[in-house]
Amino acid sequence: MNTLTLSQFNSLPMKDAQEVLTHCCGSHQWVQKMEKLRPFSDLSAVFSSSSEIWNGLTQEDWKEAFSHHPKIGDLDSLKKKFASTRVWAEQEQRGSEKASIAVLQALALGNQNYENRFGYIFIVCATGKSAEQMLNLLEARLRNDPAQEIKLAAAEQEKITLIRLEKLIHE
Repeated sequence: MNTLTLSQFNSLPMKDAQEVLTHCCGSHQWVQKMEKLRPFSDLSAVFSSSSEIWNGLTQEDWKEAFSHHPKIGDLDSLKKKFASTRVWAEQEQRGSEKASIAVLQALALGNQNYENRFGYIFIVCATGKSAEQMLNLLEARLRNDPAQEIKLAAAEQEKITLIRLEKLIHE
């Protein structure tokens, strides 16, 4: 994905702005609300608006955003289903590339257990984390109650969104 200046982003036609915003966050409501706030005066306004909108969304909106991510460690899914955000997701999940088969298998099992327990995929801001660290976080978060976990997952999605906005837009 190419980066845009803030001016270029502000000038995009609505459809194009929605498309690039969807690469940052898969919640339709978040995308619509962010697009309607353009033009932004500076990057700080982009980031603060993103967080404000995100934290005002419903759990269903959050789950919609989660569904736009590959499962942690699922490199085949990353390459096939998520081609539009593949480069960013590969960078974010770089820690999975060198993982042993045993760790990848444990992540796959943990992902399935997590999805069975909570009804959505495990979301973690993977940037800078090894596969082993992500596995440890997954295993620890499996012990959370559903009300606590949805908030943690949403906070991780918010981090991912902000990182992707930083990659997308610069001044």
